Amino acid sequence: MGILKGLFKSRDKPQNRTSGSAYSFYLGNSTSGKTVNERSAMQLTAVYSCVRILSEAVASLPLNLYKYTDSGGKEKATEHPLYFLLHNEPNIEMTSFSFRETLMTHLLLWGNAYAQVVRNGKGEILGIYPLMPNRMTVDRDENKNLYYEYMVSSDDAPINKKSTVRLKPGEVLHIPGLGFDGLIGYSPIAMAKNAIGMAIACEEYGSKFFANGAHPSGVLEHPGIIKNPQRVRDSWQAAYGGSSNANKIAILEDGMKYTPISIAPEQAQFLETRKFQINEIARIFRVPPHMVGDLEKSSFSNIEQQSLEFVKYSLDPWVTRWEQSMARSLLSENEKKEYFIKFNVDGLLRGDYESRMRGYSTGFQSGFMSPNDIRKLENMDLIPDELGGNRYMCNGNMVPLDKAGTWSEKYKEEDM
Repeated sequence: MGILKGLFKSRDKPQNRTSGSAYSFYLGNSTSGKTVNERSAMQLTAVYSCVRILSEAVASLPLNLYKYTDSGGKEKATEHPLYFLLHNEPNIEMTSFSFRETLMTHLLLWGNAYAQVVRNGKGEILGIYPLMPNRMTVDRDENKNLYYEYMVSSDDAPINKKSTVRLKPGEVLHIPGLGFDGLIGYSPIAMAKNAIGMAIACEEYGSKFFANGAHPSGVLEHPGIIKNPQRVRDSWQAAYGGSSNANKIAILEDGMKYTPISIAPEQAQFLETRKFQINEIARIFRVPPHMVGDLEKSSFSNIEQQSLEFVKYSLDPWVTRWEQSMARSLLSENEKKEYFIKFNVDGLLRGDYESRMRGYSTGFQSGFMSPNDIRKLENMDLIPDELGGNRYMCNGNMVPLDKAGTWSEKYKEEDM
């Protein structure tokens, strides 16, 4: 019994591998009896939709490397090699969009996103390549130093043999999700596997219901003795089973009677259960229900506010994780004093056209926006300096209280 004891231990509990290191949360059967993992969860439309919404949102945001200026402002560091990697192509095989979409998908499903940072002899970054989270192990050595071990397989390239590669922290871009030790994130799929498992069970129940002809199963009763009940059952199933045979008129012979015994889905509130599970999954990923197709509590008056809340409460925390993790892993200690990495979410926060124009008008008349500042936000060509494109104006009706009624010719001439 002692030999077999280890085979039957729970696979669903976090296990402390190393003191001060990460916990491992293993996926397994849910309380509904359905096995839940990253790939089976993605077969649910609600999970797929939430992952796609967040991944595409992060991937589509403009990502730039900025440099602090002497005047206290900032400017795009287009001359820095890292700018091209982040903004255009992180490696020779992927665009910036597909790279960020891939890592964000890993982050949402496994709770961690990893990428190998390839450098030359001078320490300059040549490329950033995604790594599969389910093949990465994070641990500490005997000196408590952090290291990463990645299992290489033929899935990466046919010529690769199965082996383990140890990487230093400086060679890995690691973006962790919510976790217990601040180092490794927990998989949202694993943490919410019971809710997802129930959704899988509901979907499977609905599929089998329609596969059986969208009609309750029941009992065929015969007054006599049937010599071959298997043949009768198979004949009944072939004639009336399946959705293609739904609503067919059954013909019973020799006094045979059909008695349904199942509960109808309406009585079992099947549709309500499925709807609740969709909202449950949207709650896991903090995605507004209207973005996954549930418009019951959405209207023209509140849907824009819900979209802004999505940016503020759902997208911003993920964006902050990305920015800080990239700055920590991709910038040297000296570069962190001069450069920073920033997503631009302004485009997602913009309201409708009329609201934007009112905001621009207020900004221009208040003197903190120039015509070119506004045109940049609207992706329009800039106005030359000689035409006042970069000139800041303010409403002349607003003057200091002690200057009221003392407007002189000098000010008029300067204004002209």
